Amino acid sequence: MPLLYSALHPASRTTALALIAVASVCFFLLTPVTAMATEEPKYDVILTEGDFEVRQYARMIIAETVVSGTQDEASSAGFRAIAGYIFGDNKRADSSAAKIAMTAPVTLEKQPASQKIEMTAPVTMDRTGEKWRVHFVMPSQYALADLPKPNNTNVQLREIPAKKVAAHKFSGLAGEEKAALKTKALTDWVIAKGLAAVNTPQLARYDPPWTLPFMRRNEVLVEVR
Repeated sequence: MPLLYSALHPASRTTALALIAVASVCFFLLTPVTAMATEEPKYDVILTEGDFEVRQYARMIIAETVVSGTQDEASSAGFRAIAGYIFGDNKRADSSAAKIAMTAPVTLEKQPASQKIEMTAPVTMDRTGEKWRVHFVMPSQYALADLPKPNNTNVQLREIPAKKVAAHKFSGLAGEEKAALKTKALTDWVIAKGLAAVNTPQLARYDPPWTLPFMRRNEVLVEVR
């Protein structure tokens, strides 16, 4: 390779270097994020129809907080609060801090103005009036009693029992307008399948903000029966 490269005309060398650089960047950008082995909530697929699914989720524990602002502002503020908890802003029984592995997705969910978070009730986000609930699912290795307590009183831990969920998968950006369209599509599909929504739909984002839009994984989720 070095002899072949040295034999090239200077202009060809420049072209070769440019192609190598482009190939390297493409390899880096197109390498799936899943290679990082980020844990996601466990579920079994009951029904698949295009970009829609019905899933049976296992029991899970979440860390959640309620924040106000626009969807993006609330998502950012909620992420910082819960990320602070999992990166060490917490206290174990021996008063030491612990780091908890990051999971996906970050979830947001809209709620009626009168609804409050229950202390003992996938990053999820929901809105309470003008507020949003944001949550991470904790790694499956933990029981609720094993998790350190958040130092931030606005971050709460709770266990969610196993549940059936309808999902609508989509890529690209997931702003409020697009999320609303996908939520409407999921709602219509749920009705067409003879299912009934149990609670408010959630927006789940699986990828960090620097991920290219066409590579982003997003879902709208709603519990059904």
